[in-house]
Order: sequence, then structure tokens, then C-alpha cells
Amino acid sequence: MPGFTQERDDSTFPPDAFETPARRVRVLSGHDVALVNGPVFLVGLFYAVSPWVLGFARTHHDLAVHDLVVGSAVCLLAGGFTVAPERMTGLSAALGVTGLWMAVSPWVVGHAPGRATAVGGVVLGVLALMLGLVSTALVRRANRVP
Repeated sequence: MPGFTQERDDSTFPPDAFETPARRVRVLSGHDVALVNGPVFLVGLFYAVSPWVLGFARTHHDLAVHDLVVGSAVCLLAGGFTVAPERMTGLSAALGVTGLWMAVSPWVVGHAPGRATAVGGVVLGVLALMLGLVSTALVRRANRVP
């Protein structure tokens, strides 16, 4: 209409569209791939193959299958942290919970686990718990508003 000025409507961009790249840089720099994701992958990989490495796959078949599945899940978490850290930051706490489960699972899933079974589960579980706590701390530090 004549007499009216055409004002540019800035509603085409979401309110946080300009803050998103800055947040992504904070998240990516705070979630150090070399520090956390490599060891997480190695813990998951060893947990997955530990029944055959430590020699309890035949005596504790249920626990061997469990360790393979949980170790593979930890490896997938590490892969997700590496490939898409900005989307996976919410799952960093899940790694700590998984570590707790890994530590107690020899007694929950396997009945009367042997020494190698118990020590392997507890050591790898504690490592996963510690890496999960480190990862969660790095994500929280990166998400803090400066």
C-alpha cells in the first residue's frame, strides 16, 4: 500500500540462530576428542572382547554375550562423540551410568563370576565411569555462558 514503509522482518531466523555457531565452537573445543573419545572407544572395545581375551566366554556364556553388547554400545557412543559431538553431548552422562553397570554386571548377569571376570568388569567399569565423568564435566564447562 502506498504510504507504508516495508520493514524487514527478522523472524526468518530463529532467535538463537546467531548464537548457534558460537555454541558449537564452545562445545567442540570443550569436548576434547583426543582426551576422552579414544580411551572410551578402547574401553568399549576391550569390554566387548574381554570374555574371549580373559577366557570366560565358555563358562559364562550369558555374561559373554552381555559384555559384547555393552562393549559395542560404548564403542558406538565413542563414535558418536567423535562424529557429531554437538548432538551427542547429552549422552556423555550415559557413559558414566554404563560404567556403573559394567562394574556390577558380573554379579548381576553372571552367577558366581570368576576372578578374571570380576576384576575385568570392575576395572573397565570404573574406567568408563571416570571417562563419563570427565566427558560430562567438559560438556558442562563448554555449555557455560561466558
